[in-house]
Amino acid sequence: MQFEDTALKDVVCIHLEPAEDARGFFARAWCRREMSDQGLEADVAQCNLSYNRRKGTIRGLHFQKAPFAEVKYVRCIRGAVYDVVVDLRSASPTYLKWIGIELSAENRTMLYVPKGFAHGFQTLCDDTELFYQVSTFYTPSSEGGIRWNDPFLNIQWPHPTAPIVSPKDRSWPDFAAGTS
Repeated sequence: MQFEDTALKDVVCIHLEPAEDARGFFARAWCRREMSDQGLEADVAQCNLSYNRRKGTIRGLHFQKAPFAEVKYVRCIRGAVYDVVVDLRSASPTYLKWIGIELSAENRTMLYVPKGFAHGFQTLCDDTELFYQVSTFYTPSSEGGIRWNDPFLNIQWPHPTAPIVSPKDRSWPDFAAGTS
């Protein structure tokens, strides 16, 4: 695996190193030792699958509050998404900055999202699936979020007009309303 830092402190893209031949390829997609050697939290409490029928679907921006904050390893296993993370750590040099990265079945990139970040994505095609590994069990009372189109964050979604967003995700407050 290859580890690539991003513009947000502690967020990492993880790329496969496939061994290819005429049959296809084989690649290690997860290794606790390599993750730990890179300084990444490598405990996994649960795995989640997100299936999205329509291009333009937005899920997020979600996070878990302490003491149930979670690390996420996110990979798109079918289709493609524009994956967004926002740094909510007030002591971080990248506090309130965001990045968007394309994750796709084709590029096979995985994104490491540390504790203290909001996460969301928009699908770039129909029938898209994401596979998440998370470090902590989901705790509904610890769930938090920021509205996907918060004017303060000004996230530049690839399909901003008429996105498909759940009522719950539409109801998250703006960051300025005290979400962190």
